[in-house]
Amino acid sequence: MIDVLLCPGDVALAEWRAIYRGAAVRLDPAHAERVAESAAAVARILAKGDPVYGINTGFGKLASVRIGDDDLARLQRNIVLSHAAGVGAPAPVPVVRLMMALKLASLAQGASGVRPETVALLEAMLAQGLTPVIPAQGSVGASGDLAPLAHMAATMIGVGEIFADGVRMPASDALRQAGLSPVELGPKEGLALLNGTQFSCSLALAGLFEAERLFQSALVTGALSTEAARGSDTPFDPRIHDLRRHRGQIEVAATLRALMAGSPIRASHLEGDARVQDPYCLRCQPQVMGAALDMLRQAAATLEIEANGVSDNPLIFPDTDEALSGGNFHAEPVAFAADMIALAICEIGSIAERRIAMLVDPALSGLPAFLTPRPGLNSGFMIPQVTAAALVSENKQRATPASVDSIPTSANQEDHVSMAAHGARRLLDMTENAMAVIGIEWLAAAQGVDFHAPLASSEPLEAARACLRNEVPPLTDDRHFHPDMERANALIRSGALLAVVHDLPGVA
Repeated sequence: MIDVLLCPGDVALAEWRAIYRGAAVRLDPAHAERVAESAAAVARILAKGDPVYGINTGFGKLASVRIGDDDLARLQRNIVLSHAAGVGAPAPVPVVRLMMALKLASLAQGASGVRPETVALLEAMLAQGLTPVIPAQGSVGASGDLAPLAHMAATMIGVGEIFADGVRMPASDALRQAGLSPVELGPKEGLALLNGTQFSCSLALAGLFEAERLFQSALVTGALSTEAARGSDTPFDPRIHDLRRHRGQIEVAATLRALMAGSPIRASHLEGDARVQDPYCLRCQPQVMGAALDMLRQAAATLEIEANGVSDNPLIFPDTDEALSGGNFHAEPVAFAADMIALAICEIGSIAERRIAMLVDPALSGLPAFLTPRPGLNSGFMIPQVTAAALVSENKQRATPASVDSIPTSANQEDHVSMAAHGARRLLDMTENAMAVIGIEWLAAAQGVDFHAPLASSEPLEAARACLRNEVPPLTDDRHFHPDMERANALIRSGALLAVVHDLPGVA
């Protein structure tokens, strides 16, 4: 995997995806001057002697409390320690690495007032695989992701814990073993590190990237299900979709046509098929999956902007030596994006479950009941469909918008919050659920196509079926089903299915 050269303010979505997938990160050295100018501006602002929020005052509701010059360093250390108040299981390492890269890109734009050595430490931690242990719960997405980012900042001053080579250890030990020294925070630096949307944004981006893999996998399994049910490709005719004009719908229909092109199974029932129309779960794939793709792309556009922005407060403007206090930390754009992603994930899984239910029903699919050669003695795919239904129902509950919720914090100073972290944190679990549904559909669709032997499907769909059959043999009689599902799920999560089927539309 190629290293990512982080150019703050101009990082492509594909680069954020690469960082999430494990690519190393290097900061563009061209931004060093901006960082130095920003830190120098803070010093000049302090020299004026005026009260400036977060630099020589308290925080939040305590903003009116003036802090003396002798206590400025202690003030920054105290905000980090007091705000590191998260709970719950640690956030996944790939998410935290992405969060660190997002924070690095934000600080390096020279609007946060941090010193070069502080930026250098964060970059070095990323480069050496030192990942702070970040409790995943505790942010309302208001004045930034305060608690999660404070846990990151705490490790930079030698407090808290770090994952190093998979080992969880005290931050001070991890830094020392890597030849790094904790930083002593200067004026504004503690606040700059923990104020921002980087935790919410990293979770939302992770959810987006996994949802993209889910979406593409579901296109393949949906086409394979259509083949298994001997469904028609007429609903994918481009003339239908051109009239409606939705980009995602047009692209999904074209993809489904390409996936089924040249299929002997499809050719076998072009004439003499008494069925007039297929169920919606087959016929309306372009409309449902296309809408999901459009929604994911809209969320992606929002998150790409957010990832390249600066969400600190106050913001430092060296050209005028001003510290302007605003509300860029409010994560409403991220919350809306997370809600859109959640809805798309839910619907991708929902229509896939309906295809599974259709395949196991002989009245709808024309296949043996529950896709087993000897129904009655064998239950076949009876309970995997139930499992899929359970997962879809769980995702329906989780898809309730988080952005419409708000609860006042900080003695009503922060009286409207976004709930972006909560809304984004559910996405990885939702994609896991939906990927399990797609895994079950893959198994069921491949089993359905098996019944059409000696006829085969199209070249790309046969590649998808072979990918599965290399790990999971056909189901002739009932056996322990769970291992089959785990193998199928692992192939989807790893990207193995997408590695054998190409030219699928994505979010960017």
